[in-house]
Amino acid sequence: MSATETTTESALVRRLLIAAALLFLLFFLLLPLLSVFAEALPAARDGLTVGAHALGNGAVGTASRMVAAGFAEAGGRYWAAIADPDAHAAMRLTLLTAAIAVPLNLVFGLAASWAITKFDFPGKGFLVTLIDLPLSVSPVVGGLIFILLFGANGWIGPWLAAHDIQIAFAVPGIVIATTFITFPFVARELIPVMAEQGRDDEEAAVALGASGWQCFWHVTLPNVRWGLLYGVLLCTARAMGEFGAVSVISGHIRGETDTMPLEVEILYNEYNFAAAFAVASLLALLALVTLFIKSVLEWRYGTQGGGH
Repeated sequence: MSATETTTESALVRRLLIAAALLFLLFFLLLPLLSVFAEALPAARDGLTVGAHALGNGAVGTASRMVAAGFAEAGGRYWAAIADPDAHAAMRLTLLTAAIAVPLNLVFGLAASWAITKFDFPGKGFLVTLIDLPLSVSPVVGGLIFILLFGANGWIGPWLAAHDIQIAFAVPGIVIATTFITFPFVARELIPVMAEQGRDDEEAAVALGASGWQCFWHVTLPNVRWGLLYGVLLCTARAMGEFGAVSVISGHIRGETDTMPLEVEILYNEYNFAAAFAVASLLALLALVTLFIKSVLEWRYGTQGGGH
């Protein structure tokens, strides 16, 4: 029996595996995603249901009117939910948090991955372990850590209160918690890429008289640009969707310290399901856009021989 025959599964097994994967994606990804948009537009769903019933009875004109009325009402309710001042405040805070946390993690990820892959120094393994720490602990625990640090009874909370500085239950605490949760993403994307490329290009540039900054800007950075963009994309998506750590550190002050995921929770707990799913649909749209850009970057990265 050849090596190919011993390692190739039968056609039936391959079809079963593909079917199992598709069913898993259908039930755990596609249906929940569709349900978010369906619940965000309940009037449109009801209009389609009534319209389909009218169409089944041969009333084409009535069906079209019911569907159009349903979508019009759904659109009005949807935009009313999105235009709510608290929803706007949550959107602004979410974007502000991502706009601060992502550049910080970009700088840290570049510096850490460059140091780890291009230099040998004591404690390198410990640094790699620290980078993985936010992936190893629950986000809720991460938020609690900052409460113990910056809270009123925390380690430095009394000093902050004495100097009229508020971090916990305020925007700075949300930014710090989000930065902590998301800082592995850029570094973890860049470390394998830089390690695979080795040090030959940088050493050649230095031998030709390039300074450290010139070496980084003109040699290292162009070689990792697609991996860097990929890491920034993942970091941005996680920053906008973070719930656990932000929920602990924010204090849930509506209109001030609630991000979009927290606003969804509040609306849902108030039984305002249409508004909750309307805000959730924005997060779902951001996820779809992220997935699309991720696919484009993977294609571009793969066509240039980067591998990932």
